[in-house]
Amino acid sequence: MLSDNLIYVFLIAALGLAALSVNYVITSREKYKETRNARLKWLKEQSEHTLNSLAVLKEINCRGDITDKLNQHALSLIEEIGVLAPDSELMTDVSKIKDTTDRTRPKQEPFNNDRAVRKAQIYINFAEKLIIDMANKGKMTPQLAHTYQQELYWLNISMVADAHITQGRTLMQQGDKLGALSHYKHAKAILVRAAVPQRQKQDRLKPVQELIDQLQPKRDFGPGALADSIDAYLNDPN
Repeated sequence: MLSDNLIYVFLIAALGLAALSVNYVITSREKYKETRNARLKWLKEQSEHTLNSLAVLKEINCRGDITDKLNQHALSLIEEIGVLAPDSELMTDVSKIKDTTDRTRPKQEPFNNDRAVRKAQIYINFAEKLIIDMANKGKMTPQLAHTYQQELYWLNISMVADAHITQGRTLMQQGDKLGALSHYKHAKAILVRAAVPQRQKQDRLKPVQELIDQLQPKRDFGPGALADSIDAYLNDPN
């Protein structure tokens, strides 16, 4: 009788251990699946944003070393997707976006509508944040990251100014001089406010000022402190 009870105890213990083992395996698989799905979701977002940013930067003729860095980062994300889900729809979709991005070439004309400009700004800003993140993770030096940030900042400024100039010229062709003048002045204001050395923006300011002067000739107020200060600002090579 005692031996029978011991057998029952051992059987129950064995069944309990088996149940715990099965539950552990099931829980581990579910946890792995959840972690994998969360990682794939993050990889999808990051790879798409990186590739879209890369396409925009190529369109506005960004420096090659910056686009190379972003391309390397995109490839690392795609490689991880290939490891986690090699035959998935996600891998197929991201590969198609990568192919499209690889074929992107610089635009012959600047962006000519607000929607395109805003979209481009979103992806340029994403690229700036990505570069900071890459520097924080040791993928580039802080000095190089700062240089890239400055380059992307000026690229953003130039893109918006060029868009205003393009829209102004379009309005001029339509006979809307006031509308054109407004866009030219916006372009000038954007360049003037840019936090870069005066010498860097001087080459961009002069042609914009010429467009403004064609529609709104300068008034001759004679010599004076204000006129002198404006002329000095526009002609300052520093």
